[in-house]
Amino acid sequence: MKKIKGIIFDFDGVLFDSIRANLAYYNTVFRAFDAPEVKPEDAATVRFCHTANSARVFEVLLGKEKRDEALAYAADLDFRRFVPLMEMEPQLLCALRSLHKEAVLAVATNRGKSTYAILEHFGLADYFRVVVTCQDVVRPKPDPEMLFLAASRLDLQKDQTLYVGDSELDCRAAAAAGMHFADYKGEAG
Repeated sequence: MKKIKGIIFDFDGVLFDSIRANLAYYNTVFRAFDAPEVKPEDAATVRFCHTANSARVFEVLLGKEKRDEALAYAADLDFRRFVPLMEMEPQLLCALRSLHKEAVLAVATNRGKSTYAILEHFGLADYFRVVVTCQDVVRPKPDPEMLFLAASRLDLQKDQTLYVGDSELDCRAAAAAGMHFADYKGEAG
């Protein structure tokens, strides 16, 4: 086994506890389409909203015929209003400072364009050499495409890379990519 030279992080659930922000965002869209809101106690749907990309969430919860309209509506939302609902994971800054000295760091996330602004808002952007979002690939996780892209942009082989995720989608993506995987919080299933 080659030494780990790069660490790729999932975003939601690994760098940030973003469930409240994600639900507020999705429920804003659902209200605009007169669709039922997702309740915090609906664990399976909350988890789906937390791990899938917006196109998939809108397709499943609003229907294929409303997906594109919902995406267009969501694109016009000022996501900054949801940022105060996000919480950086405890000890994240300390961990990034330490890891940044030992390896190159990246993000690979099914989140879209808000990723960059959130990293900037919390002062974390400089720790990550590469950021790959669902907008950079044709197929989001669990497809391994974004992990391959992140490793390529880091100029690393898959066996030199560790992917840190918190969901079954992350675990499946890492397995499909042939990358080492760390199950953050032991919930990836």
